[in-house]
Amino acid sequence: MGYASNAGTFLVETLGGIVLLVFMLRLLMQLVRADFHNPVSQFVVKVTNPVLIPLRRYVPGIAGIDMSSVLVLFVVQYALLFFILMLGGASFFPVGMLVITFAKLIGLVITIFTFSILIQVILSWVNPSSYNPATTLLYSLNEPILSRARSIIPAFQGFDLSPIVAMIGLQLLKMLLVAPINDFGFSLQ
Repeated sequence: MGYASNAGTFLVETLGGIVLLVFMLRLLMQLVRADFHNPVSQFVVKVTNPVLIPLRRYVPGIAGIDMSSVLVLFVVQYALLFFILMLGGASFFPVGMLVITFAKLIGLVITIFTFSILIQVILSWVNPSSYNPATTLLYSLNEPILSRARSIIPAFQGFDLSPIVAMIGLQLLKMLLVAPINDFGFSLQ
């Protein structure tokens, strides 16, 4: 790979990653029923609405899941993989790329939850009693996972160990679910 190809790959991955992150946050905030009056939520909504509102006319939601967001995520991730393979000069097989796209999106969800839990833990050590819209959003985003972890290991002498359990579980999920799906997708290439 040449310098221009490396720079192109970096640029495509960075811009595509930002787009994927924003649309995935929109989907996750809807699934956990985050407060959409939060300024951070409002930013995500305003950025994603120009794409999602027209698309919702043709792609209905299913069981409370915004399928237009899911479609955008699949299309952007698939296109991102396609451009990276083209810049690298590799061949591609559409079915294999669909499977890899699915694995990458699951991996993105796990990465978002891992980092948001880590940020929440650090914020609770630094300034536990302050109000911040981003902190409120983190708590509402992470609560479904952390509450399940608390049911496994309750607080021990005032220490909440649920973030550790949740992050271990998320990493195991990445190793035991995402990696095999990704490998299967590459085997189809």
